[in-house]
Amino acid sequence: MRPFPVLLPLSIALLAAGCTMGPDYAGPQPLAAAKAPGAAFARADTGFSAEAPLARWWESLHDAVLDDLVRQALAANPDARVAEARLRQARSALRLERANGSPNVNAQAVYAHAHLPGVDFGGEGDSGDTDLNLYNLGFDASWEIDLFGGQRRKVEAARAEAEAAGARLADAQVSLSAEVAQAYVNLRDRQERIALSRQSITMLEQMVDLARQRRDRGTASQLDVDRLEGQLEQAKADVAGLDAEQDAYLDELATLTGAAPGTLDARLRTPGALPLPPAAIAIGDPAALIRRRPDIRAAERTLAADTAKIGAAEAARFPRLSLMGIIGIGGTSFSDLTHLDDFAAIAAPQLSWSFLDFGRNKARVGQAEGVRDEAEAQYQGAVLAALRDAEDALSRFRNRRIAVATLARAEALATRTAGLSRDRYRAGTITLTDLLDAERQQLAARQRLSAAKAGLTGDFIAIQKALGAGWRNGLDE
Repeated sequence: MRPFPVLLPLSIALLAAGCTMGPDYAGPQPLAAAKAPGAAFARADTGFSAEAPLARWWESLHDAVLDDLVRQALAANPDARVAEARLRQARSALRLERANGSPNVNAQAVYAHAHLPGVDFGGEGDSGDTDLNLYNLGFDASWEIDLFGGQRRKVEAARAEAEAAGARLADAQVSLSAEVAQAYVNLRDRQERIALSRQSITMLEQMVDLARQRRDRGTASQLDVDRLEGQLEQAKADVAGLDAEQDAYLDELATLTGAAPGTLDARLRTPGALPLPPAAIAIGDPAALIRRRPDIRAAERTLAADTAKIGAAEAARFPRLSLMGIIGIGGTSFSDLTHLDDFAAIAAPQLSWSFLDFGRNKARVGQAEGVRDEAEAQYQGAVLAALRDAEDALSRFRNRRIAVATLARAEALATRTAGLSRDRYRAGTITLTDLLDAERQQLAARQRLSAAKAGLTGDFIAIQKALGAGWRNGLDE
C-alpha cells in the first residue's frame, strides 16, 4: 500500500494544528467605576489604612473562642464542603477534556463457537453438521484531529470553570467566616443585655414594693403602682425575648460549625466579653478589592469560560478529520493467535463536514455569544455591587463610631448621676424610689451602649466581608 493516502490527512492535520477558532480572551472591559490603583475609597477616613486587609481578620478581635469557632466552621460546615466538592468536580471535568483530545485505544479478545447444520442440496447424500471455532485478538484506535481548535477551546473553558469553582469556594469561606463572627457577636451582645435587664428587673421589683407600701400609707396612688408594674412586666417580656435570641444564636453557631443545635450550649452559654474592632483597620483600595473579592474572580473566570465556548461552537461549523486504525490476529484454532506475522490491519482516515445544517451551527454560535455577553454584564454588575458594599460598610462603620462615642458620653453622665443620687440618698435628700430610678436609667444607658458596640463590631465584620477577606487557598490539584 502506498503511503500517500495516509500521509495526506496527517499533513493537513499538522498544517491546521495552529488554527483555533473563536475570539481570544483578553479580559473583561474595564469599568469607569473601577478606580486606578492607589485611589482611595470615597467613604474612608483617617481610621482606615491603605494596607491590604488581613486574611485571618477575625484574629484582630482577640477572642480565642471566636478563632476556634471560625476554624471549626471552615473545616466542617456543609456549605463549605459542597463548594469543595464542586471544585473537585470542575477539576475532574478539566482532566476529562484534556483526555478527550488524545487518541482512544481499545483492546479486545473474541472467542466464538458456531454449530452449523448440514445442508443437502440435491437430496443424494447426507451432509453432516459443522462445528466452527473463532479466535481473535486485536486493537483498535481512533483519534479526532483538532483541526480548528474546538477541543482546545473546550479545555480552555474547562480550565476557567475550574478556576471559577475555586473562587466560589473562597467566596463561601468569606461568607462563612463573617456569619460565624456576626453570630458570635450577637450572642455576646444578648448575654450582656440579659444580665443588665435582669438587674433592671430587680430594681423595678424593689420600686414596685416601695410604691405599694406608699399606696397603703396613702402617700401614693394606685396609678403609680400600676405604672411601675407595667414597666416591670415589660422588662420581663424583654428578657424573655433576649433569652430566645440567645438560644437562636447558639443554634446558629452550632450549625455553622457543622454540629447539631444545642451542641455548643455548655461551652458558650456562660457570658463572655463582647469583642471590639481594632483602632485602625486596613482596607486597601478599590482596585485591590476587585482583584481580591472571590465573587468577582468567579464572575471573571465564568466570562473567560463562556468566551472560549464561542470558539468551540465555531469550530463545529468546519470539517472534522478522524483517524481510525485496527490490527488483529486470529483464526479457527487457538494456535493461530501465535502467528504474529499473520495479522490484519486497517487504517482509515475519515473527513466529515456537516456543511448543510440549515443554520444550526450558526445558531449555536449566536447562542454562545449571547451567553458570553450575559457573563460580561454579570461581571460588571458584580464589580459595581462589590464597590457599593465596601463604601456602604465603611460609611456605616464611620458613623457608628460617632454613635458609640456619643452613647459612651451619655452612659458616663448616667453613671455620674447614679453616683450623685446615692450620695443624696445617704444624706436623706431623696427617696429610695428616686435612687432606684437613677440606677435603672444608668442600666438603660449601659444597654444602649452595649448594643451600639455590638453594632460597631458587626459593621467591622461587614467591612471584612465586603473587602473579600477571610478565604484561604482551595484544594490542591
